[in-house]
Amino acid sequence: MAQYLLGIYQPDGDPPPPEVLDPIMADLDALNREMRAAGVWVFAAGLLPSATVIRDGVVTDGPFVEGKEHLGGFTVIEVDGADAALEWGRRLADVLRPLAVEVRPFA
Repeated sequence: MAQYLLGIYQPDGDPPPPEVLDPIMADLDALNREMRAAGVWVFAAGLLPSATVIRDGVVTDGPFVEGKEHLGGFTVIEVDGADAALEWGRRLADVLRPLAVEVRPFA
């Protein structure tokens, strides 16, 4: 079994209004329950858009990647391989459409 990070990218700015966000969060909760029932779910969390960057001993506010989106949350899964991780990633992307989901194996 290998662990994979399903990273969720979201646009900068305010979240959608409750009438848009609430159904998405309900679908996400259902998918998380399904992942737990399948025994693949390890951990998930949302992230705030702010960060602190430490480079060469200097601490600065960040993140500093130029872009219009940020890593807004993630789910860690443990599955038999890349194909299974990609399938869960596709399902997560379907729930969170139009947000992008990055599937990345742990070293």
